[in-house]
This record gives sequence, structure tokens and C-alpha cells, in this order.
Amino acid sequence: MTTAGFRLAVGLLTIVPVRPPADIGRREARTAMLLAPLAVLPVALVVGLVGWGAVALGLPGLAAGLLGVAVLAFGTRAMHLDGLADTTDGLGSGKDAGRALVIMRTGDIGPMGTAALIIAVGLQAVAAGAILERPFGWVQLVVLICVSRGALVFGCLTRVPSARPNGLGALVAGSVSVPAAVLTWLVWIAAALGAGYLVGQPLWVPLVGVAAAGVVCAWLLTRCIRRLGGITGDVLGALVELSATALLVVASIQVR
Repeated sequence: MTTAGFRLAVGLLTIVPVRPPADIGRREARTAMLLAPLAVLPVALVVGLVGWGAVALGLPGLAAGLLGVAVLAFGTRAMHLDGLADTTDGLGSGKDAGRALVIMRTGDIGPMGTAALIIAVGLQAVAAGAILERPFGWVQLVVLICVSRGALVFGCLTRVPSARPNGLGALVAGSVSVPAAVLTWLVWIAAALGAGYLVGQPLWVPLVGVAAAGVVCAWLLTRCIRRLGGITGDVLGALVELSATALLVVASIQVR
């Protein structure tokens, strides 16, 4: 089951070719969400190495960061960015839940979604560039990309409803217990602390980063439950992008 769930996570969250599970049920979906940070590791490693190579060749940090974000978007089919744009358009539409969900499903990007993409990608590129300019910064970037996928468990916690009766949201909503979520997040927090220590950051920096990611994810999740009635696949993607942005921006802080 774990193997099937892991293959589901890799197939859903990356462009890495894997054999799909024969059966996809709640157990496989839960495992996929819990193992999402590990599933994205191959893509994150490519991002880190591309960023490291760009800096080594003398490219400015911002250019290296933008290349890294571009590779990450390609390696994940830009599905999380699409989720951020659609969720922003839906929440910002001012329509009732049914109409907002229709707006999110159409796939067209409105001005609010476009602005959200520009801000998120811009912040991530600038922050990633600053991180890559440090010794072993590429390792920290790889770790934080993986840790950001831990945000998926927020949207899959027990009693979190699905906004639709079908789709990815319906498959994974409520599938992760609170103890399982806490345990996995302790592992990812430890990974973030280790990466921060490797680049010489005081422990408070990665702790603040994880806390910031948790706050923005909790805010978005609460907003979506109240506004839309629950989660969708787009909301899960938005959670990942907000988490990644918070983690990278805080990690880019220059502590003197």
C-alpha cells in the first residue's frame, strides 16, 4: 500500500514517470499526501543543482533563483501555481460558493489570479536567489521545496470537507489524522532546522519560516472552508505555493 501511495504521489505531483497504482482509494490517497515531500525530492534536487550551477557560472542570484523556480514549475507541471491562480480568482470573485467553484474549474486566469502568480513567483525567485548565493544554499533550497509539500496534510486533515463530491479534493479530504499530520510535520521541521544549521542560520530562522508557512496555510484553509465549503485540488495547490513562498522568504533573511 505504501508503495502504491508513493507512486500515486510521484505521479500526481511531478513529471517523473511512474507506473500508476492499480487501485486508488482513500488509503493510497492518504499515503500520497503524507509522502508528498519525498515524492518531489527528485525534482527538488534538479532545481538545487541547476541553481548551484547557475551561481557557479557567475549568474546573478536573482537569475539563478528564477531558473530554479522555472525548473520547479516544469517539474511539477505548474499544477500548484495553477491552483493558486484559480483559488485566488474564486475567492476574490465575490460570488457564492457554487459560482466561485465554477470560476475555479474553468481554468481561465483572471487579473487577481495573475497578480497572485506574479507576486508568488517573484518572491520565490528573489528568495531562492539569495539562498543559492550561500555556501550549501542549494541544499537548503532542496529541503525547503520538499518541506513545502508538507502543507498538503493541512488540507487533508480529519473533518476538513471537500467542496465538491468528486475530484482530487473529494478523494483526499479528511484522509489524514491529526496525530499522523503532527508526526510528519515534526520530521519536516527537523529537516528545515538541519538545513538552516548547514548554512549557518540561527535556529529561530527556520522555526519562524515553518511557523509562517503554518499560519498562511491555516488562514487559507479556514477561508476556503467558510467561503467554498471545503477544499478542492486547486486549494491544495495554493496551500503548497503559499507554504513554499513563506519558507523561502524567511530563509532568505540575512542574519548579521
